[in-house]
Amino acid sequence: MFPFSTLRRRVSGSLRYKLLVLAVAPVLAVAPVAVGFIVYWSQSFGERQLLQRARLDLAVAYDAFSRLQHAHRDSLERLAASHAFIAALEAENSARLRDLLATVRETEGMDALYVTDLRGRRILAGERSGAPGSIPRSPLQRDAVTGGLSTVGVEVHSAGELAVEGLEASRRSLVEAPGGGVPRDGALVVRAVVPVRDSSRTLVALLDGVMVLNRDVQLVDRVRDLVFGPGTLPEGAFGAASLLLGDLRVSTNVPLAGGGRALGTRVSGSVRRRVLDEGGVHVALTDEGGISYISGYAPIIDVYGRRVGMLHTGFVDSVYRDRYYRALGVALALLVAGLLLALVLAARGARAVFAPVGAAAEVVRAIRTGQDARIGTLESGDEIAELAQQIDETLNLLQQRNEEVSAFAANLELEVDARTRELVAKNARLEQTIDLLHDTRRQLVAAEKLAALGELTAGVAHEINNPIAVIQGNLEVMQTELGEDGERVAEEMDLIVEQVERVRTIVGKLLASARRPHETAPEEEVAVAGAVEHAIALVAHEAEARGVRVSREHVADAAVRIDAGELEQVLVNLLRNAIQASPGGATVEVRARGAGGAVAVTVSDEGEGVRPEDTTRIFDPFFSTKGRVGTGLGLTVSLGIARGYGGDIRVSSAPGGGAAFEVLLPGESPGPVGRSVEG
Repeated sequence: MFPFSTLRRRVSGSLRYKLLVLAVAPVLAVAPVAVGFIVYWSQSFGERQLLQRARLDLAVAYDAFSRLQHAHRDSLERLAASHAFIAALEAENSARLRDLLATVRETEGMDALYVTDLRGRRILAGERSGAPGSIPRSPLQRDAVTGGLSTVGVEVHSAGELAVEGLEASRRSLVEAPGGGVPRDGALVVRAVVPVRDSSRTLVALLDGVMVLNRDVQLVDRVRDLVFGPGTLPEGAFGAASLLLGDLRVSTNVPLAGGGRALGTRVSGSVRRRVLDEGGVHVALTDEGGISYISGYAPIIDVYGRRVGMLHTGFVDSVYRDRYYRALGVALALLVAGLLLALVLAARGARAVFAPVGAAAEVVRAIRTGQDARIGTLESGDEIAELAQQIDETLNLLQQRNEEVSAFAANLELEVDARTRELVAKNARLEQTIDLLHDTRRQLVAAEKLAALGELTAGVAHEINNPIAVIQGNLEVMQTELGEDGERVAEEMDLIVEQVERVRTIVGKLLASARRPHETAPEEEVAVAGAVEHAIALVAHEAEARGVRVSREHVADAAVRIDAGELEQVLVNLLRNAIQASPGGATVEVRARGAGGAVAVTVSDEGEGVRPEDTTRIFDPFFSTKGRVGTGLGLTVSLGIARGYGGDIRVSSAPGGGAAFEVLLPGESPGPVGRSVEG
């Protein structure tokens, strides 16, 4: 056996062994800690990921359960709105009504479907058999009558109530535990109540539909297939879903370890306290039917706001754990093999690596004794050989390095100044770039707001057009039917026609303001001077009433390709804003000029100006500095029109010094500037 004293002597007397020990010892010391940390972290991270997956699965299942209720309600709404149902109801055709109710009940998988009066008393059932009985009162009925809206929600009906209603579902409402035990008297039901209106839109009855969820395996299977579809779980794993009344499973596809479904099984006390008592969501590793699951539970709230049950989803975690342990074992085996290989390579390479170092140490000892020794050329030819050559040349290069340091110190200050100037220039360019980005961002935000406003305006205008067309059609029918008798109400009819045309004109303007840029291709060449004169004439009365003088300076023959009405709309908006912002006796100036192939029209006032913090918001929809005066849409619409033709609107202002709005539009043939000033 290799003596320990010999190993200790070699380590203490040889740099090679010291460095080898220093390289290997930390690896051997840190490796177990690193492995333990990796195992702990990976296991903790894996469990967090599985729990997060369970939360997402539960959210999807809850959404599917909500959509089932909405589909239940929607099917009743379609029946209540159908012409066949309304006609049969008004004709009191009981046989036809029963057929319609039975068809919807069987198609939608409902357990019962009734027609009731407004007090909830059953008038007709959607099945030919079954003794009539009372229907449990529900807030859904009250909301449907008072609000006139369809309602849907979860309720708990006892087996006796289901039997009185004549439902076959009463036989499956009691769910017993697999090993016996006291069953829970009751059933979870989805109940929808839809108001029924006759042809005159009068509320005359209610449609009341009930779907019993106890033992409804189709529902939980659909939820399972939606949440755990193909490819969502690894091979060998499977998911499950359950509906619970209280803490008792009344519908589930959770398999029992011995076969069958886990109907009648109960959840643990901790799950019950967390979900039913506290109203929270519980996600954890649970035992379901003797199988370990990563499960999630969420409360089911009934129409009274009570937590009456739970929705459960989960998937088997054994496949994940098996794969985790196999991957961890492979990783640890590779790590151990890598460490052993590294130790062997380090031991074998230590001699070759440190042999030149020993030669260098001999040379140093010789120099210390006054001998003229050199390492010379080494056979290895690696970095250590290069280092040995550098040691030989160190004394000769030392003086040269000193001279280089002195020269560098002399030039250092100049180099620092040059670099400082370069940094200042780059900072300036960076600030310009940032300003450009901010400006671009503001333009993009404004464009998005204009687009949203346009879509909203177009939608409103389109919806108004439909009733207008109906009104006009009915007016024409009335005039035709009345004939000569219509002369007695001719004045009123003409007034209605006039108001309808007024509404149609307003709608047309709304649609015109909502058009997109590619829909506003100009059809005419408009003289800017004429448009300015016409716009001033339109606001002359308002300017005179406020005691404001309007002066103008325009390009004699400058023209743009634009819709004349839209150009006048922009100019009138800017002029009215300027007149309203100016005090009595002030002057509003309008200047039009050619600017590098474009036409610029500037409207300036002598008001208080625009605050700096408002200059970036002044073109936002519904933003106004006038308080309750105006809608805040004038500048927004004007900017949309200008940009629709490739132009822009800019604002400049100083507090207390007035504001100037400049409209830029692509020009056709700007000519010489002519002046025309008018008070």
